[in-house]
Amino acid sequence: MEFEVLKRSHLKRNIIIGVIAVLLISAVILNFTRAKYRTTAEVPIASGTINYSLADLNIVAITVDGESVETIPEGNYELTDESYCIVDGEDTQLTLNWDNETKALSVTPFTTKGTKCYLSFEESTTKTVDTPLGEVEVNLDQPDFSKTSCTSGCGEQTVGLYEETTSKGTTYYYRGDVNNNYVSFAGYYWRILRINEDGSIRMIYDGTSPHTNGQSSTNRQIQTSVYNSSYNRSYYVGYTYLSNAQRPSNPNSGTSSTIKGVLDNWYNTNLQQYDNIITNTPGFCNDREMANGSNWSSLPTNDIYYAAYDRILNNSTASLECSNSNDLYQTKIGLITADEVIHAGLNQSGSNAKFYLFTGTNYWTITPSYVQAVNTSVSWSNMFYVYSYGSLSYDRLENEYGVRPVINISSNATITGEGTMSNPYTIVS
Repeated sequence: MEFEVLKRSHLKRNIIIGVIAVLLISAVILNFTRAKYRTTAEVPIASGTINYSLADLNIVAITVDGESVETIPEGNYELTDESYCIVDGEDTQLTLNWDNETKALSVTPFTTKGTKCYLSFEESTTKTVDTPLGEVEVNLDQPDFSKTSCTSGCGEQTVGLYEETTSKGTTYYYRGDVNNNYVSFAGYYWRILRINEDGSIRMIYDGTSPHTNGQSSTNRQIQTSVYNSSYNRSYYVGYTYLSNAQRPSNPNSGTSSTIKGVLDNWYNTNLQQYDNIITNTPGFCNDREMANGSNWSSLPTNDIYYAAYDRILNNSTASLECSNSNDLYQTKIGLITADEVIHAGLNQSGSNAKFYLFTGTNYWTITPSYVQAVNTSVSWSNMFYVYSYGSLSYDRLENEYGVRPVINISSNATITGEGTMSNPYTIVS
């Protein structure tokens, strides 16, 4: 009896072991089969991945700018035409694609064992950015603001769309003799200055018909006007001003300058119906900060200089920041700043009749330059303006120069077209 019980016990144990063995073998076979027919998998490479079939990628050789490396450096890199794959010593027709955002390499179609890929990278000079205008190509090098810019015949050839980081985020600005920033809106033509940090589109009036770069025309401004009818005190440089004050305590207060009245009236007559897609958030910077060594006075005894004078004329730099919030006018319409003119392709002393902001006419910016102390009872306030020969200059407020409105289109607006002169961007309200 004990022998029969023991025999049945061994038999039961052997059956259980056999079942477990069958299950393990089945699992291994199933996993191998699934792996064999799986189309892609991923392995780490340089903090990213390679997508490849399990047909077996044996060797990956990597060079960056001609130098052999273990990993791909951080930054913007792209595959060169020298990248290729071979099978059994012969070149293949595989397609290699590198996604710099995800740091992933795709090799397609990948079905043959023993494939060896040799990857050659170089640092990218551009990147693609998704914007309200669609996908745009942005240059990664940094322009030299001490030089003018155009395709040929200028200080440098930094032409296209460039990026700059400000305290508000990243903005993309057009520079040089670009031909892809035309806009048709509200019955007028405009040129895009930049894509603001919040995605809105900042653009300047360019006439009732499109104009080529370098074309002289008074049609590219709405009229001429003095900046301010009063000019013999420092505070008259203000877009709005308060007597005997460097600036009003609130940009929405104070007396409007003559040119602000011109712009507001034109807006109410011509753009009011599009008010829902014109945003006031980015604003217009009437920078009244003083340069180092200058102290503000309504009637100075010595010449005093504003920060933009020092920044642009002495240091050959430009800024898209507005350092004092009381200088930022969050209105629906305004003027270009001298700093934006520099970003677009002028410099502190040269001329450029080729860049997209050239009109062959004098026109105002919103940026103060300096105040000339004449005598104990008179001082002459000066503003920057774009000179008709294509240079940045400054002059007294009472001179009549062109008025070119600047507006900002909301990032929510619908935009079609390609931005060319023949197929401009069209904004739908």
